[in-house]
Amino acid sequence: MFRSVQEILDFCHEKEIKMIDFKMIDIDGRWHHLSIPLSRFNEDTMKYGIGFDGSNYGFAPVEKSDMVFIPILESAVVDPFAEIPTLSMSGDVRIIDKENSPFDQYPRNVALAAEHYMKKTGIADRMIIGPEFEFYLFDHVAFENRPQKAMLHVDAWEADWNSGDDEVHNDGYHTAHKGGYHACKPQDVTYDLRSRICMMLEDWGVKVKYHHHEVGGPGQVEIEVELDDMTKMADNTMIAKYLIKNQALAEGMTATFMPKPIYGEAGSGMHVHMLLLKEGKPIFYDENGYSQLSETAHFFMGGLLKHAASLCAFTNPSTNSYKRLVPGFEAPATIGYATANRSSVIRIPAYAKSPDKKRFELRNPDATCNPYYAYAAILMAGLDGVLNKIDPKKNGWGPFDFNLFELSEKEKKKIAHLPTSLEEALVALEKDHEYLTKNGVFPEHLIKIWIEKKRKELDKINKIPTPAEFEMYYDL
Repeated sequence: MFRSVQEILDFCHEKEIKMIDFKMIDIDGRWHHLSIPLSRFNEDTMKYGIGFDGSNYGFAPVEKSDMVFIPILESAVVDPFAEIPTLSMSGDVRIIDKENSPFDQYPRNVALAAEHYMKKTGIADRMIIGPEFEFYLFDHVAFENRPQKAMLHVDAWEADWNSGDDEVHNDGYHTAHKGGYHACKPQDVTYDLRSRICMMLEDWGVKVKYHHHEVGGPGQVEIEVELDDMTKMADNTMIAKYLIKNQALAEGMTATFMPKPIYGEAGSGMHVHMLLLKEGKPIFYDENGYSQLSETAHFFMGGLLKHAASLCAFTNPSTNSYKRLVPGFEAPATIGYATANRSSVIRIPAYAKSPDKKRFELRNPDATCNPYYAYAAILMAGLDGVLNKIDPKKNGWGPFDFNLFELSEKEKKKIAHLPTSLEEALVALEKDHEYLTKNGVFPEHLIKIWIEKKRKELDKINKIPTPAEFEMYYDL
């Protein structure tokens, strides 16, 4: 943990670090970076920052796009993927004015604003969350979209579709369709890769809970990390995706966090576990409450369920997201809560029984989200539930302690459903976003930019013919 520029310089000289790398977040949640030689890093870097064009990050309009990046010393870590020894830092983005004010659209600033608002309400002073990172590891991926050609080809050697490959040496150990949950060696061919990734996460300061093979036979896996403060966990989410993708590439594979990269196989979510603390004490626990959850916890769930549709615009912001949120794949499609029920959008883990661990998880998010916006939106929805005493049971959102997928069609119609498309989520966000703009946490103009950007993505997708359409309609 570095506290001063001099400590950074001393460390770099001791470890023979040559470059300083700065990582910044665009509106979608991708890291960008720029680097300077160590000799250019000094106190002025912290005071005046490094200028860049924010319009290329999807934020400000071009006429107001000059911004500065201010490094966060505490985030400094040696980047394991740089050939030249490099120290990497994340940071804050500010607009250029008299005070160099924090840029209100910058994802990390939105997350910090949400935490500040939480403290201001007096409800809690810490939101502790823990995402589960599900993703696929492929040996090959190719895709092309041209006027005369559209194609997609992915392959994972462990997939059962390779069991009949007689052109190369075939050991016969393949993972069955939707049969990969906790698969062991020799089927689990990415075990050592995941272990190396976990060690790298620990080195970067991200504590790992466990890792395992997931349900998807063609290389779906999961790494779950220990819970931490909300903004810190958004930082950790960026770190995890960076390490997973780059280490996979270093070992001849490729990782994707797409929610539904393979038709008919299990989708990849990013379930978010959460609890609140006030003065160091958990406020979600009540020995006598349903599933030992307090009234505050129920109201928090009520806020999440009330705003579930508009939340999806930030927690599930890709067109591919809604190919996962369908019945039959342990992905939630209905709005409700329950204990130990994976078909419910809010699941209360039965194994988390002690007061300091009592929590619930929101199961619809996926890792195509910008984690800063998604986690901040989750917090704002929950706080709205507490402030307005939104009771999930009284609103008919559960508890649903049964398999929601096995209901009759008539019974299913009585239960509210998550959006079935990105367009539905965007319409919901247009109608329901006042809870996000409280205290200026989500600026109104950011929400407008987000909706406009996502509508452009939808417009593009809707205009492209797909191979499935040729299969279904070519001969009509």
